[in-house]
Formats: sequence, C-alpha cells, structure tokens
Amino acid sequence: MFKRIIHSVFIRSLLVVISIGLFVACKEEKKKIIINFPHTDLSTENLIPKPLKIIPTHNAFGLNKSTVIYTSQTNNGFNKVGYFLSEKIKQKTGLDIPVNKTTTNTIDKFIYINKSDSVALKNKEAYQLYITKDTIIINAKTAEGAFRGIQTLRQLIPYTSNDTLTDYRLWPIPTGKIIDSPNYNYRGTMLDVARHFFSVADVKKYLDLIAYYKINVLHLHLTDDQGWRIEIKSWPKLTSVGGHSEVGGGKGGFYTQEEYKDIVSYAAERHILIIPEIDMPGHTNAASVSYPFLNGNGKTPKPYTGMRVGFSTFNTKKDTTYSFINNVVQEIAAITPGPYLHIGGDESHVTKKRDYHYFVKKVEAIVNKHNKQVIGWGEIIQATTNTSSVAQHWRTKKNAVIASNKGSKIILSPAKNTYLDMKYDSLSKHGLDWAGHISVTDAYNWAPENYITEIPNNAILGIEAPLWSETISTISELEYLAFPRIIGYAELGWTNKENREWENYKIRLANQVPYLKHMNVNYYPSPLIEWK
Repeated sequence: MFKRIIHSVFIRSLLVVISIGLFVACKEEKKKIIINFPHTDLSTENLIPKPLKIIPTHNAFGLNKSTVIYTSQTNNGFNKVGYFLSEKIKQKTGLDIPVNKTTTNTIDKFIYINKSDSVALKNKEAYQLYITKDTIIINAKTAEGAFRGIQTLRQLIPYTSNDTLTDYRLWPIPTGKIIDSPNYNYRGTMLDVARHFFSVADVKKYLDLIAYYKINVLHLHLTDDQGWRIEIKSWPKLTSVGGHSEVGGGKGGFYTQEEYKDIVSYAAERHILIIPEIDMPGHTNAASVSYPFLNGNGKTPKPYTGMRVGFSTFNTKKDTTYSFINNVVQEIAAITPGPYLHIGGDESHVTKKRDYHYFVKKVEAIVNKHNKQVIGWGEIIQATTNTSSVAQHWRTKKNAVIASNKGSKIILSPAKNTYLDMKYDSLSKHGLDWAGHISVTDAYNWAPENYITEIPNNAILGIEAPLWSETISTISELEYLAFPRIIGYAELGWTNKENREWENYKIRLANQVPYLKHMNVNYYPSPLIEWK
C-alpha cells in the first residue's frame, strides 16, 4: 500500500514537472546504476523536533552531484524554499544542486517540493516527506510548510559522504515516509537586546540556528531601563541618548529602521515572525532619560547601567505620553509585517494600580488603531483588556487563569522552566538563579499541556523561551545559555506529548554535535548528555 501511495504521488508530481517544462528527457537512454545500500532505518535518525509519524522502508536515496531540485511554480514561495535547500546542501556537502533548471541529461534522482491540496495537510506548517531510492518529494499546502519539511530533510543528510559504494561522492538518505505537523502554532524564543546590545549579524545567526529546529517566532525585547534599541525618527533622542548605555556601562547600540527591516526580512525568508517589544510603563528609564517629560516617578532620570528592576514608570496621566507612544507604535507597526506588538507591562512596581490599568487600556487602543494585536506580560490581564490581547505567562499562574477565563490566549514562558538566562547549575559561567537552576533535563521534562491545570490546552497559543541578557554581552555567551536548552524547547513546541520522552530525546540531542560544530555554536556540554 505504501509503495502504491509513493508511486502515485511520484507520478502526479512528475507530470506536473513535465507540464511546466522544467526538463526534457534525454534522447539517449543511459543504463541505470543499481546501488546496494547497507541497511538503513529512517525511524532511528536523530531528528529534532521528533516528527508526528515515521514509516521506514530500509533503503536509501543517494544524494550526489547529479541530483536536481524542482518546485511547484504556482507559488513563488516554493521556488524560494528550493533555493534555500540548495544553498544549505552546498554548505553541508559542497554539492551544487540546480533548482528548476532545464537539462538534456537523464535525471535519475530528484527532489521535488510540491504545493499540495491534500486534505491530510490540516495545518499551514504541516508537510509530508516521501523518500524513495530515486526521489524525494515534499508535499505542503504552503511555502511555510515546505520550509519546515526541508529542515527535516537537512537533518537527514549526513555530514560525510559514503565513498565505498560508488566511484563518486554520495550521501545516503534513509527511505521512508514522514507525516508531520506542529503541536503549537506559536513556538518562540525571546532575545533581550536592551540590557546588552547584539548586532544584526548576531541576530541573523540566532535566526539561522532556531530555524533549523522549526522555531517560528523571535521576540525582540527592544527597550528597557538600560537602553533603547530601535530608531524612532520622530523622537531621535531615543537612540542618540537612550541607545548608548547598557548593563555594566558598555557602549550600547541600536538598530536603524533599515537594519530592523533587514532583520525582519531575513527572518521572513526563514518563515520566522519578528515580534517587537516596547516595554512600558515600567522598564522605561532609557526613554525618560532621552525625554524627561515622560518620567512619572518624580525623580530626575539619569542613564542606568545596573540590574535592579521596578523603579521606573512613564507618566500615565499626561496626554503627551500617549502622543509619544502613538508615534512609536506607528513607526514600528509600519515596518513590522506580523500581527503582534508586545507592550511589556511587567514589574511596574512604582506605577499606581489604577494608573497602570488606565495606561494598559489606552496603549491597547493605540496598538489596535495601528492594526496590531497586543501581547503583554501576564500583569496586563489585570486591566480591562480585549480578548484579542495575548497574555504571556512568566511568573504568576493566577494571571494566566484570569486571561483564559476572559477568553484570551496565553503564551507559556514560566521562568522556572523556560528562562534561558537561568544558570544550568551552580558551576555555570553565565546566568542568574532567582528562578532556580534549569538543567538540560529540567528544560525538557515538563509538559506545557498540563502546566496550568485550570487552563484548557486550546487556550495556549504556544510556548516561548526568553533569554534576558543582564549577564551576557557576546554571541558566544548567548549561545552558551541558549544551547542546548533551546533545542528542547523547540521539541516541546512542535512535537505532541505522546512522542516526547527524555531517554529518547537525550540520544537525539547528543547527536546534534556535528551541526552545532558546523555552525560554530558555543553550546554548554552538559554532563547529563553523552555527547557524540
């Protein structure tokens, strides 16, 4: 039955390829080379996140210099996915695989990325991966689904070729069928560029790394007491004054709007959504230093390079404060194509409760006016927010329950489980420990589905692992705290509960070393893992 399904899919796909004129058959038939591959088992490959269903057929597709890539032509996004795959294959193997090129040579092996209307693809990120000895076919309804599928294919390509089977270099890929779709639609990580600034190149590397593990959201914490990191053209002092400080007294930095758009575009190519955060009414000292009229705590603001929180607030009673916020939101919304804008809202300890509630409601209306949906830390739900606003749980479960009861969605980021800035253990070089230590085991061994029993699973938008940067200032230090824990969070977000199991996961994690070394990642070699 399985062979008939693959044959049917192959024939339909081949007809599409022929009909759009991607290649013509060679006039002279060439004798097909039969390669006897050693026993392979697709189900034992070290795939992360673990797919929904894997059916091995115990043979192999031989990726070589004669392989070609074809894609559906009805959607330009599929074409882009094909070129992305070709680029990554070249980086890994050195093979220069053509994409949608007409050829007069006989094509023995090809990869086809197909836009499918299959009813079995129930999610925009769902994909089907069929691998036979001669073809690899990825079916997806959207380019986003196809992109997730090629991440799985990338993980199946070995780093070293098998040169014993043929007189040319060949990379065997196990045959079989993979049916896959995500557990949650929102699978994110947050990077705090406010406490310490990270360059565009640093952010792009992080995007490359998380895309490989099917993470689809990068939340950028752009403003805080220590620095303002995004250019606002109508309020230039935010960066000329507020952008030049950070924890410990460093030089800080900021993104111009063109640089920010570059990050957004780079993320979009990897089907990752950028969510900008402007934290308010607390965590606002850098803004108040730039424009003192914003300050609401009755003190003369000065640049702040420490780590203490909760002392700052906007003046929530001035109309000019809301005019300022409107300008900021308007400019950021204009260069952020995604649906969300994060307004912070946490640790506003010196903002009176009544003023805080008034402020949140006013800012929510401003964000909605600019066609964005609010995300805020759990505290915002104490105000009379719309059900469209999303509460990001980080500390107080009560706020998450209130949000669920109101009909709002929740992002799970419990500090004691997901905060990447927490130390692994007492010997960690970097990080904090106010929420406890989070070992590689602790990061993986919890179930988002059951974390807050009063909340139904359908109220959970997804999970996000935040990385606050008080104790780190370089990409190497960032990687030390993020990896390998972020890989586990990627699986928690994608893989259903029934397919998650620590003993199996830790073996697959141990085998990520070749990729991490290839990407020059300064991962923490946890002694809990037998690294390969």
